[in-house]
Amino acid sequence: MLFKDQIDFVRQHVKKNRMRIFTTVLATTMGCAFLIVLASIAFGLQGTMKEEILSDSAVTKIEVYSNDEEKLDEKAIRNIPNVQAIVNKSNIQASAFPTVKFEKRSGNSEISFSNFEQAKKAKLKLSQGTYPSKKNEVIVGYNLGQNLFTKQELKEMEKEDDTTKEKKNKKGLQQSLLGKEITVAFQTEDDKKTKTRNYKVVGIGEKPVKEWLTDSTIQMDEAMKPIVLRDYNKVADQKLKEKEFYYVSHAVYATDLEAVKGILKKLKSMHLSVYSVTEQLDQLNVFFLALKIGLIFVGTIAVLIASIGIYNTMTMAVTERIREIGVMKAIGAGPRLVQRLFVMESAYIGVLGTVLAILISYIISFASNLFLPKILEAVMPESGIGELGIRFSTIPWELVLIASAISIGVAILSGWRPARKATKIDVIQALRQD
Repeated sequence: MLFKDQIDFVRQHVKKNRMRIFTTVLATTMGCAFLIVLASIAFGLQGTMKEEILSDSAVTKIEVYSNDEEKLDEKAIRNIPNVQAIVNKSNIQASAFPTVKFEKRSGNSEISFSNFEQAKKAKLKLSQGTYPSKKNEVIVGYNLGQNLFTKQELKEMEKEDDTTKEKKNKKGLQQSLLGKEITVAFQTEDDKKTKTRNYKVVGIGEKPVKEWLTDSTIQMDEAMKPIVLRDYNKVADQKLKEKEFYYVSHAVYATDLEAVKGILKKLKSMHLSVYSVTEQLDQLNVFFLALKIGLIFVGTIAVLIASIGIYNTMTMAVTERIREIGVMKAIGAGPRLVQRLFVMESAYIGVLGTVLAILISYIISFASNLFLPKILEAVMPESGIGELGIRFSTIPWELVLIASAISIGVAILSGWRPARKATKIDVIQALRQD
């Protein structure tokens, strides 16, 4: 019997029992769709969290923690293969934040000091302008201008309550500070002592990746550290040393993402405490791998339940076709051919149910990503879920292949035993059937 004839044979029997086959295919579709949709939740949440982590941190950045600057051997770190740059930042303690003034506006800001040559090597991006080349040139945070207010604006803000804060009239400087001159002032609470310096803004920091994040820092060259400390000591009547006034953070930048793990290993061998976003991603991947396996296992149970229907359908098919099987054997059909025909029929049910399940799963996935955020936002308007960009479901091709293999495999196994039963039917007894 040709393969084409075998397919026609299966189709004829499927048409004869349309309702029974339909209900069996429906059960298979529901089981497989449940498996895909359930597992897609893990894929969707993992994708969302991965994007969140990668957007909040530089993937090639490695933070190095050291309480004692002298112990940090920068020369040894630079000799590590694939190290692109080391960016050290000195940040003023929170108690010493200065006041920033521009025209009639003012506001508070944090000052940090960096080696801009190393920052260029690390390819740290700016939204506008360039890196400073002179001592009196600075880079300001993307949101610094928006946090500079006039006295009138401050009075209006004090009168506003939570329901009126989102007014149409925007407060704060709405134009760019690039090319402008700002004043940085250290002053006492009673304004009796003030020390001011003017700086030219030559660069604007990169825009924060999240709407709720703000960057109002002022980045200066490392050469300005002793000068700024001296200004503060004069105003505050103190004699603070640099270690008392600043806290230092170190960041090592790799040439690419693949080089990060090798550099991390070397830094740890130097007994340094380090952190990289890649380590967080590794932990995240392990957690979601376990979650995916668990969800696929639960979904597989639904497919196994559907397989009971396939087993019953194929058992009834064998019982109803005893005479037909006898005739086939009488004209020369071997046990393998008989078994193959019934296995093909169960496989047909599995394939058809799987194809329908994949289509339905993609529709459900699309609908859940489209409507769930809107529903949750309507139920919890203050949660901000709609702005987070959460994907509740993602169906990658790997999941489709795994689910298809499980669904079709279970369908074939469900039809295999009834097919074996068909091969053992006695020809004479089968032909005596009415």
